[in-house]
Amino acid sequence: MEYEASLDRAYDDLPELGTEEARLDVPDPALETDGAFVRFTNIERIADALGRDADHIHAHVQRELGTAGTYEEGRARYSGSFTRADFEDAIAEYLAEFVTCSECGLPDTKLVREDRTQMLRCSACGAFRPISKRSSTTSAAEDREAVEEGATYEVEITGTGRKGDGVAERGRYTIFVSGAREGETVQAYVESTSGNLAFARKS
Repeated sequence: MEYEASLDRAYDDLPELGTEEARLDVPDPALETDGAFVRFTNIERIADALGRDADHIHAHVQRELGTAGTYEEGRARYSGSFTRADFEDAIAEYLAEFVTCSECGLPDTKLVREDRTQMLRCSACGAFRPISKRSSTTSAAEDREAVEEGATYEVEITGTGRKGDGVAERGRYTIFVSGAREGETVQAYVESTSGNLAFARKS
């Protein structure tokens, strides 16, 4: 899905308001390649355009890219080689999941938490919906299932990451397991963690 095409389609679905100001003016991702890393240098400008926190966008982009990353001093950095289209797709997915109202199609929304569930509430039409399952608040029991560096966990591989690693879920954590395949149950040794992402190998 191309970024511009995704935005255009979303805009086409908006009701006519008689003003261009109703449209979001989202900057294109500005990237810098630094050896084995890619820097996302204007993430704060995009966050301002969407009315969201930059660290929230960073966490989403990191999850979509399936890699380790850091966010500090207004810049985000991700391990690996990624194209502009990869970041454009991630921002388009963020727009659909965390910004656009599913009822009226407008971006006049806020993220709120109600009964421990993250919701998207629209100030234009009053509609609200829960954020999709993968982004919703986990149960207290799941929150206790911490993932720590240097520990080994038995996990079921339920998917495949963009780099070919197996993907498993443990509580609120997504674990990428190198050498694992979908359908396997493996012992995963956690080598590093970043936010709610963990990177492991079969032990």
